[in-house]
Amino acid sequence: MSMIIKGNTGDWEVVIGLEVHAQITSKSKLFSGASTEFGSEANMNVSLIDAAMPGMLPVLNEVCIRQAVKTGLGINAKINLRSIFDRKNYFYADLPQGYQISQFADPIVGEGEITLDMPDGSTRTIGVERIHVEQDAGKSMHDQSPDSSFIDLNRSGIGLMEIVSKPDMRGPEEAAEYMKKLRSIVRYLDTCDGDMEKGSMRCDANVSVRPVGSDELRTRCEIKNLNSVKFLQAAITYEANRHVEAYESGEEIDQETRLFNTATGETRTMRSKEDAHDYRYFPDPDLLPLELTQAYVDRIKEELPELPDQKKLRYIEALGLPAYDASVIVADKDNAAFFEEAAKGHDAKLASNWMMAELFGRLNKQNISIHQCPFTAQQFGDLLGLIEDNTISGKIAKEVLDVMVETGQDAAVIVEQKGLKQVTDTGAIEAMIDEVMSANQDKVEQYRAGKDKLFGFFVGQVMKASQGKANPQAVNEILKDKLAA
Repeated sequence: MSMIIKGNTGDWEVVIGLEVHAQITSKSKLFSGASTEFGSEANMNVSLIDAAMPGMLPVLNEVCIRQAVKTGLGINAKINLRSIFDRKNYFYADLPQGYQISQFADPIVGEGEITLDMPDGSTRTIGVERIHVEQDAGKSMHDQSPDSSFIDLNRSGIGLMEIVSKPDMRGPEEAAEYMKKLRSIVRYLDTCDGDMEKGSMRCDANVSVRPVGSDELRTRCEIKNLNSVKFLQAAITYEANRHVEAYESGEEIDQETRLFNTATGETRTMRSKEDAHDYRYFPDPDLLPLELTQAYVDRIKEELPELPDQKKLRYIEALGLPAYDASVIVADKDNAAFFEEAAKGHDAKLASNWMMAELFGRLNKQNISIHQCPFTAQQFGDLLGLIEDNTISGKIAKEVLDVMVETGQDAAVIVEQKGLKQVTDTGAIEAMIDEVMSANQDKVEQYRAGKDKLFGFFVGQVMKASQGKANPQAVNEILKDKLAA
């Protein structure tokens, strides 16, 4: 969904490209055996290599390379069988080497693409320029002391994939959907946990604007280290409007790196934008060029799991789900696994309706994921079975689901204990209808005189008399016949 900004001189279009830093899922770092465990005490997961002690040599972690290839294959990208590790030279207190080992001219993954499922049901394909592998820097902490900054090197040397998109996005909503889809793909692949709160997925947004109808790429600004989808959208919106205001006031936009202030919702200058030559890239003399065989890549490709787009297509074609339902369910790997288990032997559309409209709502209210759901997918499937065989009505099923979320009990046990079985005995339903009609003769006459809207009143009275247990379909059919008599 494009963002068009209406200015005094005409309409403006936003152009967005994203650079996503995804922490590679591995037990040890990119060039050392130190642990990647999150939340350890400061400087506990640091080897001599990570601390850049003299004479230490990097040794490449094959798991990280495998994960990068897997991610490339997951976005239908070209895998480069020959890639080179370069030194990116800059000084920062939390970068003990004085350079970062990264990739520049020869990355491990080339061009690929990611298909977005937009909220309006349309799809958009966004190009990916490259994925390169690099090591993370440490962390500077400025809030531990009033007059000193502390350095934590636990993160130093952890493997990252930098996933660089083409400038194909045209609004904050598209950028948000891109981040969600990319996060979904890496989680399916188990190559990154996608946890933005822990910093294992961070994003830099390149933003520029141009008059609608133009194909020029104007000066862009890069907004660094956005760690949530919400902040990503807010930062893009602010920055795009800032560019339009500048151009319409006759000012120029300087190419620069900016930071987003989450408290004020504004971006501010961090530094002027560096070019590649500022980093003095050159091949790392301690690392040979990385040579992969096509057979190695093919083996990884054969082991790929079913990815979100493939799963969505299967749900539509094999299970008959609408595209919207399929998109919502496959977006999260755990949700999809829960759905498939719950829907076994049941109507798939009924399962998706109850998951999306009822179960997700209750879990969101308690701020828990499907992974923390107090009952199993099979138990949820058992609840669907009770709805399908008319043991309970939809209304009663909602009450049962409330108790399941609270206690984790089986639906059948709850129905039995609370006496919630649906009344399907037509004789019993007829008796209730007769009582309701007898107590409301005036309304019966009004209905028969043409006041059709009263039908809902009679249905409500019968359901009330049955404490919600009467089969709604049977009530409707018998009531129609009796009122027509």
